[in-house]
Amino acid sequence: MIELQNVSKLFDGIAAVENLSLTIESGEVCVLVGSSGCGKSTTLRMINRLLPHDAGRILIDGRQIASFDPQELRRGIGYAIQGTGLFPHWNVARNIGLVPRLLGWSPQAVQDRVRELLDLLGLAPEEYAGKYPHQLSGGQAQRVGVARALAGNPNILLMDEPFGALDAITRENLQQELQKIQAKLHKTIVFVTHDIDEALKLASRIAVMHEGRVMQYDTPDAILRRPNNSFVENLVGSQDRGLKAASLRHVAELMDAHATPVPCRTDGPTLTADDTLRQALSLMFRHHCEQLPVLDADQREIGLLRLSRLLAEGF
Repeated sequence: MIELQNVSKLFDGIAAVENLSLTIESGEVCVLVGSSGCGKSTTLRMINRLLPHDAGRILIDGRQIASFDPQELRRGIGYAIQGTGLFPHWNVARNIGLVPRLLGWSPQAVQDRVRELLDLLGLAPEEYAGKYPHQLSGGQAQRVGVARALAGNPNILLMDEPFGALDAITRENLQQELQKIQAKLHKTIVFVTHDIDEALKLASRIAVMHEGRVMQYDTPDAILRRPNNSFVENLVGSQDRGLKAASLRHVAELMDAHATPVPCRTDGPTLTADDTLRQALSLMFRHHCEQLPVLDADQREIGLLRLSRLLAEGF
């Protein structure tokens, strides 16, 4: 879907991005992560030509972006930023409907799309469509920003630290919303963050950047288990890489499953198959237990997760 081939960008003769190559497959969430000034936002903005690249090639579906009309290109790519960028004098419905109107959709089609996206993002259309940005909380406004980026049904979504200014609880909720949306829509997403935990949670693959270069481009699990160099190792956290790796895997992968569900036999802590192994470890340490029952939606025991199995896996 997206290819960057030996791409460079200079500002006043200094390389912000240098000889960068990435291939981002269709339906993938590629997260660019690194410290401030490493070139991740510059890389993102070159994809939709908000910034021109000075060397190399950028292709979408095999076609160089320089061959697109810039407005046509941007209308086909969703773009969400920190602080939302909503027009303050437009209500929510008008903000979300901007790109579909520019694409020539009928008024009814725009209205239907606005309602669809508000529902998708957990904002009741009857309550929120007529509100203005100043009437929204930070989390609500960011949801509207994501809805606007999705409104034209683009195949590609660029997101530049969209949750960076939010409190921890709201940020986690929006990360979960994005995961749910991606499970339904399968967009190609390029997501910029400086938060390695956010990158690990959201990414199919992570590009770790430093001083305009890619230090490692791999799956979250591979980056945690096999960092390329000391910079990557320090970024992901040399002391708690095991716990971070445990947050990427789920109880269902390591539990000893029962042949048939049985009634739950404890009033103590329990797990579900969808809980992460990190959550399981936390409960085991907190309650000083070496195994926990795993329950289904009907509160029947479907298996056991044993601490010995986790330790054998290296967590």
